[in-house]
Amino acid sequence: MSSLTSFLPLEGVRVLSLALNLPGPAALLRCRQMGAICLKLEPPAGDPMALYNQPAYAALHEGIAIETADLKTEAGQQQLHAELAKTDVLLTSFRPSALRKLGLDWPALQARHPSLSQVAIIGAPGERAEEPGHDLTYVAESGLVTGTELPPTLYADMGGALLASEAVLTAVLRRARGGEKTPGIYLEVALNASADWLALPRTWGLTQPTGAVGGAHAGYRVYPCADGRVAVAALEPHFANRLCEAAGVTPPDMMATATHKALAAWLATRTRAELDAMSRERDVPLLTLAD
Repeated sequence: MSSLTSFLPLEGVRVLSLALNLPGPAALLRCRQMGAICLKLEPPAGDPMALYNQPAYAALHEGIAIETADLKTEAGQQQLHAELAKTDVLLTSFRPSALRKLGLDWPALQARHPSLSQVAIIGAPGERAEEPGHDLTYVAESGLVTGTELPPTLYADMGGALLASEAVLTAVLRRARGGEKTPGIYLEVALNASADWLALPRTWGLTQPTGAVGGAHAGYRVYPCADGRVAVAALEPHFANRLCEAAGVTPPDMMATATHKALAAWLATRTRAELDAMSRERDVPLLTLAD
């Protein structure tokens, strides 16, 4: 988050997280960046993220207070509820059955801490809430895995983190509008729903092979160039016209196969430096990349 120094929408709000791995910690980090006072309780074994990627764990927990609590013990439960008594929003990422075993299902929490809100990150909603899953399965279900290669990032997890931090904002705004006596609320964030949200452009056809930003438009593609690659984003007519003028392609019918071939042939003969210079001179959106 770049510039929230003048306005921190969660300033003074206390968020406690029990969520491990990626979506929960990423959501907690977003909350901290919005000014929240953030505490995370980790089990005695720690967060698995710290074991398989220490740099990622460190980045996710910058500015986050971390304590150890064994919630399966009476001492751990007492530690947790002492913190919950002064917490505004609890962030979890357990299956519903696991929450019930820990006495942290919503009816139990609401009875004990009426003003507390809970944001529960789950895999899928309703009857599917107990199904095992991970980012890859949710992204695949949403149609975003189109071959056998893994996606370049964890779309469902990171999208879910944004939706979870949005849910925290929702809970806090509701309380602010209703007053101090307003009871807390329970909000679910399903990772498969976050993948579906990110997949909407593909569902609408925009990023399908026949869509303008799926490869059908000659000005919105990644092409080989003489010493690397170039990501061309000349989608609007004025950008497309400038690109075609530089390449000597007329008329600039951006959906025509001939235009695709002509641009590909021209770009293949140009170096990254030449294409960067053309981009600056003609105001054409593109980015050159190494192989």
